[in-house]
Amino acid sequence: MFAELISPEQLAILGQIIFIDLVLAGDNAIIIGMVASKFPVEQRKKIIFWGIGGAVILRIILTLLTAYLLQITGLRLIGGLLLLYIVYKLYVDVIKGSEQEDDIKVDNSNFLKAIWTILLADFTMSLDNVLGVAGAAGDHYTLLIFGLVLSIVLMATAASLISKWIKEYKWIAWAGLIAILVVAVELIYTDIKILFL
Repeated sequence: MFAELISPEQLAILGQIIFIDLVLAGDNAIIIGMVASKFPVEQRKKIIFWGIGGAVILRIILTLLTAYLLQITGLRLIGGLLLLYIVYKLYVDVIKGSEQEDDIKVDNSNFLKAIWTILLADFTMSLDNVLGVAGAAGDHYTLLIFGLVLSIVLMATAASLISKWIKEYKWIAWAGLIAILVVAVELIYTDIKILFL
């Protein structure tokens, strides 16, 4: 298994997964932090705990579903097109530097509403991460699990550091963007080859 992991193909996939996770995983924790900051200190820890806990469960379910769905002919094409849209959105948000913080409305009167806001935001943002990682990993399930664990660790611990790095070193954002673009093109090409060629 170790010999497999150091094959050039798997090293390339691993690199793609790391860059996709670096660029996409930070957003989720930033959202959790933003929502939690609107609450009194004693409630913040609970919101962060339940927000990250819910996000982890959501991400595991989405990864298992996506890995299964990407095996179905036709869905890879849809997944690839969705990733192309994500590449465009990332280019506008990260590379051009437009902030999306204003889009999130937080009702700081209700603890459950705050958790719901986090889960809803995390669902939409986890989808791009999971799709990117599952698309890059392909049939390499060890790497898929590695990508899932890495995204959870990054989301729970290093989000603010990652967002600072991305703002400071634009090449990280560009590398992530290119990695996602490659995955999108591969997914689209795989299905076009099966369906039309």
